[in-house]
Amino acid sequence: MAHEIQFFELNTGAKIPSLGLGTWQSSPGVVGDAVATAVKAGYRHIDCAQRYGNEKEIGLVLKKLFEHGVVKREELWITSKLWCTDHAPEDVTVALEKTLRDLQLDYVDLYLMHWPVRLKKGSVDFSPENLMQPDIPATWRAMESLFDLGKARAIGVSNFSTKKLSDLLDVARVPPAVNQVECHPSWQQAKLHSFCKSNGVHVSGYSPLGSPGTTWIKSDVLENPILNMVAEKLGKTAAQVSLRWGLQKGHSVLPKSTNEARIKQNFDVFGWSIPEDLFTKLSQIGQARLVRGTSFVHDTFGPYRSIEELWDGEI
Repeated sequence: MAHEIQFFELNTGAKIPSLGLGTWQSSPGVVGDAVATAVKAGYRHIDCAQRYGNEKEIGLVLKKLFEHGVVKREELWITSKLWCTDHAPEDVTVALEKTLRDLQLDYVDLYLMHWPVRLKKGSVDFSPENLMQPDIPATWRAMESLFDLGKARAIGVSNFSTKKLSDLLDVARVPPAVNQVECHPSWQQAKLHSFCKSNGVHVSGYSPLGSPGTTWIKSDVLENPILNMVAEKLGKTAAQVSLRWGLQKGHSVLPKSTNEARIKQNFDVFGWSIPEDLFTKLSQIGQARLVRGTSFVHDTFGPYRSIEELWDGEI
């Protein structure tokens, strides 16, 4: 019997469900149905963010699911994220309060700093003049107080390089529980994985299928011939193998879909595994980062002059 890998234990002792539904780019009007479908199909982890602009609709659906007894609040893992405009310590609490109101929850299971980037308060776009110098330790201290209050049962970061995570670990009173980053067979993040593992930080992988529905990302992760060869041998889809690869690597995966059949198909990653010989073959896949954060890089404004600086060379 294959090792199930239904959960991973965080440094808080909490167990994060290994497969979650991503809600990035799931438009209002569609995202609610996707969340309801996913929960009914067995998902117990929903990945949200204020920036996605759909937390209110997700909140309405969660309320219905709780009221109808489909699932209990304590059975669900809900993640949300602090957007770059809310890095000032006094804005961190306000931002989480808004998220909690929108989601109609008393607490989130995990609250992440969305990027190691600060934008001017109230700015809506990525104009270079909106880029500011972040003070990550100060923002983190404000997040630690939300953890102390129990409004965020775990706190973490997203899109942090090994160096930025290391710098934060040096000053954090409450160490980050999670670093949510892009992770799939075509961007395996071996160095970051190894660092996180040795420091007790769980990796959560967004875009685990390479964001095939995203127009501004040229993604052919699921077309990779090695991935498809493995899928064919196992009688699975390339998407299922990509997700199962993540679980066996030791990180949670957050596939996004609003299509009912695919939501269910993406959940079929338990009760089987990729044998070692085929798993090794997946390490031969050529590597390329898809989500590069180019909007956060500028010659004059903000702290990052290049993509290399934003990711500290991990590109």
